[in-house]
Amino acid sequence: MAYETIKTEVDGNVGILTLNRPDTLNAFTTKMRAEFRAAAAELEADPEVRCIVLTGEGRAFSAGADLKETAGLRDTTVERVLVEEYKPCILAITNSNNPWIAAVSGPASGIGAAFAQACDLMIMGEGAYIYMAFAAIALVPDGGNTWQMVRQLGYRRAFEAIIEGHKIPAAQAVEWGMSNKMVPDESLQQEARDWAARLAQAAPLSVRHVKKVLRAAMDQDLEATIDQESVRQNECIGSKDFAEGVSAFFEKRSPAFKGR
Repeated sequence: MAYETIKTEVDGNVGILTLNRPDTLNAFTTKMRAEFRAAAAELEADPEVRCIVLTGEGRAFSAGADLKETAGLRDTTVERVLVEEYKPCILAITNSNNPWIAAVSGPASGIGAAFAQACDLMIMGEGAYIYMAFAAIALVPDGGNTWQMVRQLGYRRAFEAIIEGHKIPAAQAVEWGMSNKMVPDESLQQEARDWAARLAQAAPLSVRHVKKVLRAAMDQDLEATIDQESVRQNECIGSKDFAEGVSAFFEKRSPAFKGR
């Protein structure tokens, strides 16, 4: 399917979703939000796709919301846009059966940071940064940014970063656990694709269930987490992929997982 503000590509078992408004640093508009939802659903439905890379065209991941459009919204319209348009985008990432990797170049600002943080993994170019720009224009973080920040940084560090509007450079993001890796800017896209290709070779059932269990564990106690692990382990151990994995182990060969 052709889009105006989004690009999609499938390279082997890797899907690439690119925010494509480089002239605005990939700022989100109504059309871009709608096309993101459609593109994410398209990649999710593709049986060949086992990992998805989310990135931005040009010199930015995303500058956040397009302020030219946002400034004209009424109070009630803002709430509707956040709940009905942005939230489904974020949940398309977090509820996906596939792992998502955010490949961040330049700024991931405002709600653009929410998209990056929603991904399961993050790789940043050395010149990239995460920026909570909200307080500078008298707003509160949205798109799940507060949920992500307080869990990754703790209350005090999250409060400081948001209220003082710190730009969190790639090296610091890695140190704080917000990003997994920092690489040279010029190799970011290839590094992200290579990483995704490696993940795509893992057992799809295992990846899917690990993602679900880990995300649920952030809001569950130990007892509930053990219960959920046992249910998902029961599903995995009866799969053809488990039998293939065991056979490959004893035969000293690479397994050929099918996701079944």
